Amino acid sequence: MVSTGRLIQAARIIKNGGIVAYATEYCFGFGCDPMNRSAVWRLLRIKRRPSDKGLILIAADVNQLDSYVDNIPAPVLATWPGPHTWLLEPRDGVPGWITGDHPGIAVRVTAHPQAADLCRAAGMAIVSTSANRGGGAPTRSYRETLRRFKGEVDYVLPGMVGDALAPTPIRDATSGELVRPG
Repeated sequence: MVSTGRLIQAARIIKNGGIVAYATEYCFGFGCDPMNRSAVWRLLRIKRRPSDKGLILIAADVNQLDSYVDNIPAPVLATWPGPHTWLLEPRDGVPGWITGDHPGIAVRVTAHPQAADLCRAAGMAIVSTSANRGGGAPTRSYRETLRRFKGEVDYVLPGMVGDALAPTPIRDATSGELVRPG
């Protein structure tokens, strides 16, 4: 279990426009404040990821998604918290640097205890994209993440990934179509 002090430090960095690597259900992820344009663009540069792909947001609870989506269907709510990412219709004004070239926004209420605690400590939903370079394998341990990205991200939060064997699947909430298998 990570100390409260480290969690508060990571949350403070996110709130101040920094980038934190942290454990999720399957791998380590990079996170930042989704509404901070410069933080998101910096994160995309670290990953070498094109902005048109869009980003996933994770939250500790459904209320943290209020700024991003209006309507969350009951079948989606029934899967959370859990390793299920859904494409929903974004609220008006959600920035394109979050959605990319997609009409929907990818969101998840995480069941990973530390990732949820980080969202709670930050007081917001945060970006959650795998800690890797575009096309590369994501890191799955604190040490590997520190070795590969120290000096590029502002903080690597010690933690353990969950027991998921693959990234969370992404489904379209309207059609139920599988967009990215798990």
